[in-house]
Amino acid sequence: MVGLFRLLSWLPLPVLHGLGVILGWAIYLAPGRHRARLKNNLQQTGLLARHPHLLGQVIGETGKGVMELAAIWLRPQEKVVRLVLETTGLERFEAALRAGRGAVVVAPHIGCWEIINQYIAARQPFTAMYKPARQEAVDQLMRKGRERGQARLVPTDLSGVKALLGALRRGEAIGVLPDQVASIGDGVWAPFFGRWAYTPTMTVRLIQSTGAIPFMVYAERLPWGRGYRIHFDPLSAPLPKDRAQAAAALNREVERVARKLPAQYMWSYNRHKKPGGVEPPPETAPQ
Repeated sequence: MVGLFRLLSWLPLPVLHGLGVILGWAIYLAPGRHRARLKNNLQQTGLLARHPHLLGQVIGETGKGVMELAAIWLRPQEKVVRLVLETTGLERFEAALRAGRGAVVVAPHIGCWEIINQYIAARQPFTAMYKPARQEAVDQLMRKGRERGQARLVPTDLSGVKALLGALRRGEAIGVLPDQVASIGDGVWAPFFGRWAYTPTMTVRLIQSTGAIPFMVYAERLPWGRGYRIHFDPLSAPLPKDRAQAAAALNREVERVARKLPAQYMWSYNRHKKPGGVEPPPETAPQ
């Protein structure tokens, strides 16, 4: 796989994205749970009724997300950064860092989230958590691709949380993924697209304990493999003090940006599963 990725990294981004569309359909049509989960998650949102071609678009974008990793992880960082053709809200993000407040990059699985840390770490220190891959070769590829420039990866344990806190208190930027299933002890059941999702509270705790400024950050794929547009969106409203309510508010923020780019959200992720050892969600439907 590593050798194949090295060969693919030489291809222009439009070619990689074109191959990605083919790969996306191959993954979708292959036996397994991927197809059923993707369709079920989309149907539950009600988006298919308003966007009749959305399913096919999501399938293609899913494949693009796999193929573009060859470019993002293996090309020199300066070439990766040049793939970002536009930004929105970057001035507010950098102003928060200049003020010494620290910034929390809340990056949902939308578009090319892998390019976000490359872009930020080429400009200033950036710390993010990292969970090793199961295969050693893949893990090395992933780590080398992510930990470049001023990027620092920390483990997904207490030491990693302390490192994130330290970075924020130094007025630096950190990155978190808000739309993963929480681990035991770090989650609450909160609404997400009309269903319960076991939602992490770590992001909320980091923001509330440091006063850092959160931004919803996502890298939109531009048509025909032209590159990316990174959005740095401030939250719609301050987070409530109650952590359960704040987690629900962050879910609404993820919904907001996912509705803006529904084709580029990772709908195949099993966001609504119940982790082992966790109490079941409420029997009533979320409001």
